[in-house]
Amino acid sequence: MELSFVLVGHDLELLDTLRLQLEREGQRVRVFSSSLEALESATVRPPDCLVTDLSMPQLSGVELTQKLRSMAGLASTKIVVLSDEICQSERDSALESGADGFFSRASNDRSQILSEILAVVSERIRLKFWGCRGTIPVPGPGTLKYGGNTSCVSMTFPNDHVFIFDAGTGIKPLADSLMAIEDRRLVGTIFFTHPHWNHINFIPFFSPFFVPGNRLTLVGSPVQGQGIEQLVNNQMGGVHFPITTSEFCAQVHYQDVDQGRYRFGPAEVETMVLEHPGHCLGYSVFFGGKKICYVTDNELFPEDSDRYNPDYVERLLLFVKEADVLIIDTTYFDDEYLTKVGWGHSGVSAVCRLAHQGMVKDLYLFHHDPGQDDEALERKLALGQRVLARLGSTVRIRLALAEEEVVLQRPLF
Repeated sequence: MELSFVLVGHDLELLDTLRLQLEREGQRVRVFSSSLEALESATVRPPDCLVTDLSMPQLSGVELTQKLRSMAGLASTKIVVLSDEICQSERDSALESGADGFFSRASNDRSQILSEILAVVSERIRLKFWGCRGTIPVPGPGTLKYGGNTSCVSMTFPNDHVFIFDAGTGIKPLADSLMAIEDRRLVGTIFFTHPHWNHINFIPFFSPFFVPGNRLTLVGSPVQGQGIEQLVNNQMGGVHFPITTSEFCAQVHYQDVDQGRYRFGPAEVETMVLEHPGHCLGYSVFFGGKKICYVTDNELFPEDSDRYNPDYVERLLLFVKEADVLIIDTTYFDDEYLTKVGWGHSGVSAVCRLAHQGMVKDLYLFHHDPGQDDEALERKLALGQRVLARLGSTVRIRLALAEEEVVLQRPLF
């Protein structure tokens, strides 16, 4: 796949190195030391990606980005701004003006700079599992391989915006990893499926809440007349936990959502009310031609059950249709489920049939019963493989490893 790049800046040595690396891969590259000349060239022949220095005479990187973003013909062009160092206010200005990425060019590793640029062009998402268990955490020797933490999944986008789904105990190691990045100010969105305890109980242990300069939006659906802000305040109101939300030092915003389609940061997000006691949302994320579905907790009733709702199943099928990744409640083995009907969770075979009918690419079994150790999860995986084989399905079925990272991106070269 041949792509076109425009490189503009005053570090001609860096630009020449990037040009050589890109041309070696068969890409077309135009290099400029003048931002006005780069703007004119990009206007006449829109590139797939424009890389610009932040500080330049004539037009700064931010001003150049603003002009490019005002032109309809350049809407699909990716813009990367490079700076001598990462200053949070400059980074914010660049991203708010429409840049897709903001990176330091101070590194001596030129291949790392190119890798960051290509991550933007390929619209790379880094998906990571921090907690996959349901109900309660289950630490111990029997859960070392797949992890014992409860629900938490993250998605990191090329501009470093982070999506976080649920705040089970898995959000603690996620917080530790984020805090280990020096001089970083976090911009992120936390999506709550519902306020059952195992999905919100580790909100107070997400340490980025207590760091000035971080910006976080908390998203969820109102339950029994209480919006997401009130639901979080209830959890940290001094009764269940001694530290209240008034101690947050980060900029924290709250947004109530219902079923619909929304824009958060770099991605489109669709929501659906799931079959679960209370009010639980599923989320589908759309970015870079990829679709990632997070569907927990959810119950798929047998067709012979008086609770079976064909309209709901059809809507759920549409919701997950052709997902690149489906992360879904698969709490029970089939025989276990028969004793838990109405509890709000699903058995393996029903989930596999849904994924097959929905033409899902990768199915991740999720929200496991706390009584299931790693060996049991592997038996669950084997059962799912047999079900899909009988269906003649192309679905790839998986168990997420503890802190496993999955990279999704467009193929480039």
